Amino acid sequence: MTKNEEYAATYGEYAMEQMKRYGIPASVTLAQGILESSNGQSELSEKGNAHFGIKCTGEWLKNGGTYLTYTDDRPDEKFCTYASVADSYEHHSSFLKENIRYKECFALSPDDYRGWCMGLQRAGYASGGNYAGTLQQIIEKNGLNKYDQMVMERQSLQQVAANQYAFPLERKEFMLVTSPFGMRTDPMDTTQKQMHKGVDIKASHEAVLATETGGKVIAVNENAGKPGGKSVSIEYGREDGTRYQVSYLHLDSIRVKTGEMVKAGQQVGVAGNTGTRTTGEHLHIGVQQVALDGNIRDLDPAVYLADLADKGNIRVQLLSNGENLLAKYASEGNKQELAAQQPEEGESKLLSVEEWMKKILSSEDAGMGMGGDPIMEMVMTLYTGLMALATQFDGNGKKEEKTREQQMQAATEACLSRKIDISSFVPSASECRVCLSESGKATLEATMGGQKISRELTTQETNSLTKILSDTALPEADKQQRIGLLVTHIIAAKQASVNYEQGLGLEQQRQEGLQRN
Repeated sequence: MTKNEEYAATYGEYAMEQMKRYGIPASVTLAQGILESSNGQSELSEKGNAHFGIKCTGEWLKNGGTYLTYTDDRPDEKFCTYASVADSYEHHSSFLKENIRYKECFALSPDDYRGWCMGLQRAGYASGGNYAGTLQQIIEKNGLNKYDQMVMERQSLQQVAANQYAFPLERKEFMLVTSPFGMRTDPMDTTQKQMHKGVDIKASHEAVLATETGGKVIAVNENAGKPGGKSVSIEYGREDGTRYQVSYLHLDSIRVKTGEMVKAGQQVGVAGNTGTRTTGEHLHIGVQQVALDGNIRDLDPAVYLADLADKGNIRVQLLSNGENLLAKYASEGNKQELAAQQPEEGESKLLSVEEWMKKILSSEDAGMGMGGDPIMEMVMTLYTGLMALATQFDGNGKKEEKTREQQMQAATEACLSRKIDISSFVPSASECRVCLSESGKATLEATMGGQKISRELTTQETNSLTKILSDTALPEADKQQRIGLLVTHIIAAKQASVNYEQGLGLEQQRQEGLQRN
């Protein structure tokens, strides 16, 4: 095996991953790596994992990017360096994608390596006069275009799989589980425990989809007065003769009939809140496995959805209180991919209460568009920080040890209800809470001295509360006390304003009465 072939064998997967994500031919990326790094043996590649000879920009240096000096076109030029070779490959792709000079290249087919070689030369990637010819020669002599074909074949297979499998709700990142499979407190009678034979997913009057092609509708219930409300059950066969029956409950309306065959992604109904055993709009999914002997057992839907995710290359997560329920059932290949997405060793792999709340509030389910706007970001920081603090105290304002699960569940509920009870922070108020509006505004609602007030927090008040929460030198109990004092002051100011306006109104009525007399 030649050095070029050894390099390609070592870094072929890196190049194919970049082709999949950015559309740059893997053959071209490998050829550039071979040429620019001398098969990974150049000084820059050995000392700084730099395989593509990218020179530092002002932005790279401003953001703390590392570099080595090397004489190229001019003496002591600064070249980007990286923590790993994978980072070098990623930066190479983003460098091409974000630079307008290479725009014409991305209009080419991802397997048109000749066109890409010419495009890179015309755009001035390197100063050599025959850069395109050199790259093309490396590709063709070493058969590097086979890596392009491998990616194209994988994508073709994935596209076929995508037409065969789908998740029950259209999501880009994750489906939010409000109640997983297993024992839980009965939502209709909190004094009792019950076995929840499915998962409840946050949904808002949206399309509910069939999960596989070739399924048959085996049951349709249009009676909204039953415990599960309007429902649909679809059966999917397996090669070994077993069957899976997937049921959707609490639907608002149904779009299929008994006996109908369905395709993956086909709408079968609309999520709703029908039935006698529901406390709010959501989609309940139940899965039963029918064995060859006819025995039926309830299956955790996470097991079924993990299987679909593997077969259909679906990368949407199923999150419950910050945990991806699909992870423990994923195939070995998917487990490796999930592991690669985890933080670096030494960092926490668990979301904090604040991180989990921000994830929910920024998601499609929130429908609030909380990202990007600095004011809204501050409101989000206040809301999540308050919740993180509130979970540490009981209803009397005393420090209370709670499990992470309890804290995360409280955070989930606060995001869904958009209300945080901080009554224990304000003893003078009989009730006090911070609410989040549809538009992302924070509102203080309280009852003090029998008087109810509602007031949108100003930017200054939001900032003052956020500063208290973000003060790492301040003990939690002191944060609670200071927030309570500030909130009490806001409530008192609002009360004084209301009383003053009411007084003016009464005086105006008195004057008008005197004038009439």
